[in-house]
Amino acid sequence: MKISEGVEWAAHCCLLLDWMGVDEPVSTARLAAGYGLPPAYLNKQLQPLVKAGILTSTAGKKGGFRLAKSLKDITLMDVLTAIEGPAEAFQCKEIRQHGVWGDEPASVFRAPCAIDTAMRGAELEWRRALAAQSLAAIQQNAELQAPRLRAQVQDWYREPRP
Repeated sequence: MKISEGVEWAAHCCLLLDWMGVDEPVSTARLAAGYGLPPAYLNKQLQPLVKAGILTSTAGKKGGFRLAKSLKDITLMDVLTAIEGPAEAFQCKEIRQHGVWGDEPASVFRAPCAIDTAMRGAELEWRRALAAQSLAAIQQNAELQAPRLRAQVQDWYREPRP
């Protein structure tokens, strides 16, 4: 499974909306300008976050996006699932039922194969790790790496832009 860049853009925009510290919706054009993205592309990435209850959107000239909940209540798993959907990455095709073993009775294949079991276990751990990572914790780490980050975001977005 390759995770699309939409997950990255969506997570960054959630952090950005919090850093901006504004009460009114922020337009897609304004958010996109900060990343040098086409607004239509970014809007497409953010709509699933609205559907998932992570963001709210307001239509119209003064419309845009804002966080629907606190960053401490949003996990990386929430963002990933909103953008990529809930499907599991590994899909066992039961290839062991073909070729040499094609004539075996179905009862031989009732239990999942060892590869399926291992892959599902690893994915479960990966999903648990993402679910344990709140965007608030990620934001805190980003601010430790760049202590002026919040102020820089606020300064940049305070300037008149789209």
